[in-house]
Amino acid sequence: MRGPALRSVSRSDQDRTDSAFREALRRLPGAQKSARGAPAYSRFVNRRAGGYLAAAAYLTGATPNRVTITSAVFTFGGIVALAAAPPSLPLGVLVGLALLLGYALDSADGQLARLRGGGNPAGEWLDHVVDSAKIPALHLAVLLSTFRFAEVPDPWLLVPLGFAITESVLFFAMILNDQLRRAHPSDSSSPETGNSGTTGVKRSLLVAPTDYGVLCLCFFLLGETIPFLTVYTVLFAAHLGFACLALPKWFSEMGALRPPEPGR
Repeated sequence: MRGPALRSVSRSDQDRTDSAFREALRRLPGAQKSARGAPAYSRFVNRRAGGYLAAAAYLTGATPNRVTITSAVFTFGGIVALAAAPPSLPLGVLVGLALLLGYALDSADGQLARLRGGGNPAGEWLDHVVDSAKIPALHLAVLLSTFRFAEVPDPWLLVPLGFAITESVLFFAMILNDQLRRAHPSDSSSPETGNSGTTGVKRSLLVAPTDYGVLCLCFFLLGETIPFLTVYTVLFAAHLGFACLALPKWFSEMGALRPPEPGR
């Protein structure tokens, strides 16, 4: 007699869990920042994956900082494996999956914070510090792996060095853009005009080669030296080209911001 009763209780608990999970997913769109103009993988894949992880973390009572730390564990685990082991197909799959899961969790921590009613400066600080460390660390791991295990011309080693510098500058500039815009609002209309609807989707696809998620995907080619180095070099060129176009534009936009009031 106890067996059916226990199964009924178990089904009831599962139904309540499923209902709570669906409710958390339902609340997510209203708790998310705008993704207009974001690169395609981040916008259409990573944010959704992060949303499912955020909803699951919300049900378990996990904090955003714990999710951030879990993201760092997967990301830096993949980076260490990349630097330490000879390139191979299994290693590429391991590194690619670790980086992608770390990236999804990196999206989940902010979504979880908003589900819980808002984040805090310490959580934002931790998230940005982890991001600022993983960007150069990943490219330095590529440099170390290539130097140790691949036969490439020495000048090619400048590619991961240049990639580390370019991505770090872009990351810092985007964070600084957000901070300065919040501190010194512009008198002009919304800077996001033209990033909605079809135009926003086209822009997302156009800047897809600059997406960190696409960079993570290229590590699945790690077992094939020439294809991997070719794709990696193309992605570096895309980042460098984007930086050459975006940095002057952002500098001009910062010049249009309202200056600080006297005495502040």
